[in-house]
Amino acid sequence: MRIFCIIPALNEEKTIGEVVKKVKPLVDEIVLVDDGSSDRTAQIATEFGAVILRHPLNRGQGAALETGNQYALKNGADIIFHFDADGQFSTEDISTVLAPLLSSESDAVLGSRFLGKESNMPAFKKKVIMPIARLVNNVLLGVELSGLTDPQCGFRAMTSSAWRKISIKQGGMAHTSEIISKIIRNKIKVKEVPITVTYHRAGQGFFGGRGTGSGGIRVVKDLLLAKLMD
Repeated sequence: MRIFCIIPALNEEKTIGEVVKKVKPLVDEIVLVDDGSSDRTAQIATEFGAVILRHPLNRGQGAALETGNQYALKNGADIIFHFDADGQFSTEDISTVLAPLLSSESDAVLGSRFLGKESNMPAFKKKVIMPIARLVNNVLLGVELSGLTDPQCGFRAMTSSAWRKISIKQGGMAHTSEIISKIIRNKIKVKEVPITVTYHRAGQGFFGGRGTGSGGIRVVKDLLLAKLMD
């Protein structure tokens, strides 16, 4: 059972070495997709044993994840999971996320920040952005969350057969909603598990954020355009 970890990264030289160092013993291959970084992110990740794929220009987190997924599928991955480069996810949760796939209990596993483990999520994100995200999934994507508690968490894992049913079209942060929509529409068996997230800095806000496609307004706009073009 070959397990691949995909890490999208944009200017994460301060954290990427420690992240790759901790994840590497737990997987068969780490694939870092350098999404237009101007710092030493790729060089440091290489030194710690990651495979590097590069986007010359910043294309957004969704595009980086799709690049990583396609590489993993072409190189014998049985399970692919996504992990952040900034150290906000805990490597201790990797076994929890992978367990339902390894036992064939499900084909997709989504991490949730709302199932009991503590998180220092900013109050505005928790009380404003997250409810809007749930509404966006229901209205713009035309799907109910089917009991899912966390529509915007980036810590997810799927079997290769499940990933082959999902091509990420949203280059920016709207990919999180797109993936959930396609999991539900393709009737992929999904399970949520509790994870811990530690926020080290301000990330995606309502009006702005880091990288292409960040910000709640941008997410809604991207999903609305996709809906109109569907």
